[in-house]
Amino acid sequence: MRRSMFTSLSLCSKAAGLLLTAGMGRSAASMAPLFALAVSALVAAGSPSVAQSQTAPMPENAHARSYGGGWDCDRSFRRDGDACLAVIVPENAYATNRTYGAGWECLHGFQEVDDMICREVVVPDGGYLDPSGKSWSCLRGYMEVDDLCLEIVLPPNAFLANSSFGSVWLCDRGFEVDGETCAAIAVPENAFLNGSSFGQPWTCERGYFERDGTCEAVIIPKNAYFDDRGFGPGWKCNRGFATSDGGCTEIDLPENAHLDRSGNRWECHRNFQRSQGRCVLND
Repeated sequence: MRRSMFTSLSLCSKAAGLLLTAGMGRSAASMAPLFALAVSALVAAGSPSVAQSQTAPMPENAHARSYGGGWDCDRSFRRDGDACLAVIVPENAYATNRTYGAGWECLHGFQEVDDMICREVVVPDGGYLDPSGKSWSCLRGYMEVDDLCLEIVLPPNAFLANSSFGSVWLCDRGFEVDGETCAAIAVPENAFLNGSSFGQPWTCERGYFERDGTCEAVIIPKNAYFDDRGFGPGWKCNRGFATSDGGCTEIDLPENAHLDRSGNRWECHRNFQRSQGRCVLND
C-alpha cells in the first residue's frame, strides 16, 4: 500500500513537470489537451492503490474481529486459506470451541490415539481409572505388571508397605526379611529390639555390652561407675582415680599440681612444668 502511494506521487510529479515544460509560451487553448493528459495519468496512478486497499470478502462461517481489521472463523471451524472449514469431532469426543488446538478432546475414560480417534481406557481387574480419565492405576494390595494388576501375596508376619518404591511388603516387628519370607529375629538374653531398619536389630540392656552375639554384664570395679558410651570397657573411674590394671587407683597429686578437666589425670599449676612426675618452677 505504501509502495503504491509513492508510485502514484512520482507519476503525478512527472505529469506536472511535463505540463509546466510544455506550457511555456503557449496559449490556454493549446494547453487543454495537456491538462487532460495529466488528469488521466493521475487517475491511472491512483487506481491500483484503491484496488489494493480493498480486502478479500469474508468467507462463510466467519465473523469480523472485534478490533483491528480482518476476520476470524466461528466456533467449531478452523481457517484453511481464505475459507473456514468445519472441525470434525471424532466419536467419543466433544468440541472445545477454542480457536487453537485440534478443536476437540476425548471424553472422560477415553484416550486420544494418533490425533485422530478416542479409544476407551481399559481398566484391568484390581485397578481404577485415574481422575484424569486418560489412564489407570492399581488398587492398594495390587502391583502393576505389564497391562495387569496382580494381587500382592503377603508372607506370614508381613504387612503392605506404604512406599511407592522399593519392597511392596515389610516384616512385622520382631521379624526380618529372609528371601521371600519373614524370619523371627533371635534376640539374645538381656537385649531388646531396637526397631532399626538397618544394622543389628537388637541392643543390649543397660549394664550389658555386646560380645560375639551375646550381651555380657559389665563388671564395674571399685571407685568406678557405669559408662554407657558405645566404646571402652563400659565403666569409668570416679574423679580423683585413674585406670590401672583393670581397676581404679587413687591419684597421688604431687606438690603444685591439680586434677585436669577429666578428673582422672593431673597437671601442674601455672608457672610450673612437669618433670619426672613432679611440678617444678619455670626458669
